[in-house]
Amino acid sequence: MTTPATSSTAEDEVVRICSELIRIDSTNTGDNATSAGERAAAEYVAAQLAEVGLEPVIRESAPGRTSVVARFPAEPAGRDRDALLVHAHLDVVPADPSEWSVHPFSGEVRDGYVWGRGAVDMKDVDAMLLATVRAMRREGRAPARDLVLAFVADEEAGGAYGAQYLVENEPDLFAGCTEAIGEVGGFSFTVAEDTRLYLIETAEKGLNWLRLHAKGRPGHGSMVHDDNAVTALAEAVARVGRHRFPLVLTEPARVFLEEVSAALGFPFDPDHPEQALAKLGAIAPMIGSTLRNTVNPTRLAAGYKDNVIPSRASATLDCRTIPGHHESFLEELRAVIGPDLEIEIIERLPPIQTSFDGPLVEAMTAALKAEDPGAHAVPYMLSGGTDAKAFSTLGIRCFGFAPLRLPPDLNFSALFHGIDERVPVEGLQFGVRVLDRLFATC
Repeated sequence: MTTPATSSTAEDEVVRICSELIRIDSTNTGDNATSAGERAAAEYVAAQLAEVGLEPVIRESAPGRTSVVARFPAEPAGRDRDALLVHAHLDVVPADPSEWSVHPFSGEVRDGYVWGRGAVDMKDVDAMLLATVRAMRREGRAPARDLVLAFVADEEAGGAYGAQYLVENEPDLFAGCTEAIGEVGGFSFTVAEDTRLYLIETAEKGLNWLRLHAKGRPGHGSMVHDDNAVTALAEAVARVGRHRFPLVLTEPARVFLEEVSAALGFPFDPDHPEQALAKLGAIAPMIGSTLRNTVNPTRLAAGYKDNVIPSRASATLDCRTIPGHHESFLEELRAVIGPDLEIEIIERLPPIQTSFDGPLVEAMTAALKAEDPGAHAVPYMLSGGTDAKAFSTLGIRCFGFAPLRLPPDLNFSALFHGIDERVPVEGLQFGVRVLDRLFATC
């Protein structure tokens, strides 16, 4: 079928929806007692879907922890085809208003951007999906195959109350889905005035959230003390924080760096990938993190009184593993930490990876090219993790594709969980147009 241009109503509506979603505080602290919960955002999404005749299913895994799933039936010719899962999350990480130029839950539209917590992670994508399907429904158009639209809770804390809950308890909601698109991919990286690479996620690192526990002899803070749990923990944390695991060039990383090198006009040396990294500007830290396992200490806890040496001290580690190195990681980490500290596993999810080929990849590439003649789609590995980890357990082939054309000078990766998070209005409108084309041809 031919693909009509998305109506200007949809391009206007995506800005409104993004702003309204940001104004709904769906902060996820990782603790149900202190999280705002996603219920209000889920009800908003369900209403937007129901208004155009879709039938959203609302599921609450715990009080306030709410997800929405709806199926958008295909045109008659596509109803025997496998379905495409399109997923996005409704929760956001916390934000301190005193650190921001605007209130993080204002959804303010200013200087060509929509500002606020979730603007890029990922209420922008929620808005693009809603605006696109609403336009298609209003205009009497159907997708090339069934779309299963999932707006889920709890992604920012691993998905136990969102994607994981749905996969484990209601997998029938995703019946027939063989492929999926979600965060983080489809965004542009400008390499020349007429050339932009669009990074499509085909892999993401594994997740290990760990807690270290050191034990010692308690005592009075005024005494000489050679068995201090805080000292033992601090020494181990310093070793871990300064350790660098070896560089490993996986297939997605190699292909991406080859494409960048070719676009920038210099030879790629696989034995020295850091030379290509140096050419990547603001996205270098994100890409560089996909070339090795990483560990970052994120939290410390010890003691209950200033003059008491505690018997126990703990630290939290955020560890990310590249494909092929997940199973051996704990043994490698133990060698850095030493034998005396206890390692507690909080969450452990493996890396995922797929190939950059097939009709869906061709459709994503064509949709980008139709809206940006300078577009060149390339695969890459995400340094973080997404709900794709949960959905992949259903045998679904997962990609990161949330299209945004970005200004060349915008440090996009720094906006994720950062201060003054914002998304360009033109980027949102570009995303709506690309998704419209994709859904009509995928």
